[in-house]
Amino acid sequence: MTETRQARHGALQRLFDEQTARNQQLLKQTPTLGAEIKSEVLPFAIDLEGGTLSKETELALAGLEKTAATIAIESLISLAKVNDIDHLGGGLELIGPLMMTLGAVDYRGVQFSIEHGHTSIGYYSALSALGFLPRERVVESFRRSLDIAGHVVWVPGGTPIGSGRLGITVPVTAGWSLGLKAAHGAEALVICHCGDAGWISGQALNGMIGASLHGAPVVLVMHRNGIQLSGTTHHVMDKDVRPIAKSLGIEVIEIRSLHERCELFDAYTHAAALARGGKPALIYPVGFGATVHEFAAHYGIVNEAEQFCEKHKVAITTKVQVPGSLMSYRDPRAMLECLFYVNELPGGAAHHDGGMKGRDYAATLANPMLHPTAEEQAAVDKLRRQPKRTVVSKARPKKASPNLVLSSADVAAVALPGTDKPVTARAGSEAAYVAVTKKYPSQCFYVSCDLNPSTRLGKAAALVPAGHSLEMSIQEQAAALITDGLSLVADRPQINVFATFAAFMEGIAREGFEFWRYQRNMSGVNEGLNVLMHFSHVGANTGRDHFSGWSLDWINLALGYLPFLHRFYAPADARAAFIAVRDAAAHFGGHIVAIPRDTLPVLAKQGTSEPLWNGDEAWTPVTQMRSQANARTAILALGAPAYLAAAASEKATAAGVATDMYVVNGFPLEDGFISGLASRYERVLTIEDGLIGTPSSGLQGFAGVVASGLIDAGVSLHHFGIVDPSVAPSETFDKVWEHFGMTEKHLLDVLLEK
Repeated sequence: MTETRQARHGALQRLFDEQTARNQQLLKQTPTLGAEIKSEVLPFAIDLEGGTLSKETELALAGLEKTAATIAIESLISLAKVNDIDHLGGGLELIGPLMMTLGAVDYRGVQFSIEHGHTSIGYYSALSALGFLPRERVVESFRRSLDIAGHVVWVPGGTPIGSGRLGITVPVTAGWSLGLKAAHGAEALVICHCGDAGWISGQALNGMIGASLHGAPVVLVMHRNGIQLSGTTHHVMDKDVRPIAKSLGIEVIEIRSLHERCELFDAYTHAAALARGGKPALIYPVGFGATVHEFAAHYGIVNEAEQFCEKHKVAITTKVQVPGSLMSYRDPRAMLECLFYVNELPGGAAHHDGGMKGRDYAATLANPMLHPTAEEQAAVDKLRRQPKRTVVSKARPKKASPNLVLSSADVAAVALPGTDKPVTARAGSEAAYVAVTKKYPSQCFYVSCDLNPSTRLGKAAALVPAGHSLEMSIQEQAAALITDGLSLVADRPQINVFATFAAFMEGIAREGFEFWRYQRNMSGVNEGLNVLMHFSHVGANTGRDHFSGWSLDWINLALGYLPFLHRFYAPADARAAFIAVRDAAAHFGGHIVAIPRDTLPVLAKQGTSEPLWNGDEAWTPVTQMRSQANARTAILALGAPAYLAAAASEKATAAGVATDMYVVNGFPLEDGFISGLASRYERVLTIEDGLIGTPSSGLQGFAGVVASGLIDAGVSLHHFGIVDPSVAPSETFDKVWEHFGMTEKHLLDVLLEK
């Protein structure tokens, strides 16, 4: 390898190594994250089966809410000093109901989530008020650190669901609650705080259907403040969620306001009982009518209201509709601006975005809504004198940790296809799922989209206990997210499989992968989730469906998510498919198993009719299938076209051009495999059943990986794959491959050319 080539080849590795060092340094600077965090916190608890909210508990709640709100405002003051803002209004609004939720969770079977993640400062501040997070860390590091981020992410005492796009947390929460129900029985419950915007997203609505369909123990608490990003809810999305939610199978519980603690507690107890009985519930604060003076008197801010009304020439006797959840709750001026905004009065201003820039910090912190009464302070002080509550937060297992392992003895009883006749690779994956499920039935979960006969998931799904096989019909996006939720039950080995056609995964259910991008483990690493995404019918070999059923970009999709995966499997035959599923089940982490539909030869060892693989073999990313003496040419085949490459290797060798052939079983490849080819071969050919780019886009797919690894190596490269997918026949897969120049003859023409 020349010095120039070494420099170019090592450039990406050098960048990777430098980034790894920076990552490690950032983790060292983050005190609240780790593999296991033991928190000693206030023993604040609320019993949702206890009947009524005691006066002492209500007082403690009020005191803790005010402590948390003060922390949130102090944090935004700190942020304002560096000329930045955040969603303080929504964060303040979240605190009261979230504090009640935090009193109810046990971090075992009772958990919580937050759908509207821009409320994060309220989340961190509430946890800080209880003692999970250092106050100074929240105040000084919000939006300026790995742990106290700008959206909701996992920290001690928090939710493992990192929030991203609005709506997605609903189906994930449904899946999580169903997993908790399987693990903890009747006590399982997840309380999901959500906004009055995200519910309209398709994934949220489909999540409601999934929760209702499978009796998920979920309570949705809607923070109905009437304000969205570009205007009021009335102007942006003037739809009443209640009849829609009811039609989807969700019980709606109406209350006046989320800020009335006794009323909210009663709603919580009712909703929890419904959810645990198989009826998911939505707590919906309808709001109430009042004059501005009555509103102000209720919250003890009459002086502030009088000054505000006088400034904007609005009579304090003006009637308004008070939202059921108040944006900027406990920040009087901002709260009044939001009230006037939703009522379209002069002086109204939205606080979806905003903070403390340009504000009088001292006056805001001095306002009466932030200061506990003597009784409230006494209740909090009593809590502080009591023995601390110990909560241990454990990160999800690292990818590659042992999961559901099949021994050689377990595999010995499985009959796999021989080389005597072609068979669909799905037969191998089917046998593997069945074998894993027979050994670990209570630790297997299968989510389907009315495709079990085609994906061959049905036999395994029939072996699991009730509640472990979830049929979602054609709701692919929600199904993928529900599977993500199932994976959050991470205190035991478990596989969580979502199976559908790869084309649907590429075009519809991709959000199931996107969710992984912002799921940071509590160790600080974004490493995907313990989910097996089963891509059925990959590539162009999907029969006569033309493009409607083809998955042409599956390799690029998998490579794009490789940083979040443990492994990506592209088995070339039924036996390789068995090994792939067996290996995926044996390890925690994100996995893609990509299975062709059509009948393919079972690959044989060189010079024999023996299968290339046995079921008890360990998975490897590459298998050398053909080895020829003095070969200076090699073919690398990914997936289904491997049998073509093997035949071309043999015929080229017989014609005097010795050609080795490798089956690439998936990724990541072993370090140095591709670059090492340069020392052995003068020519390398690749073949894959997927898109490999155009002259204008450059090489993609496996072809791009190989070309990048052999840059300036002096190796002649030739790639076979789909270049221009805009025109193609509607034929069987071999005819389609012929149209795209992916045949044994085309390979031979290149191998034998002078």
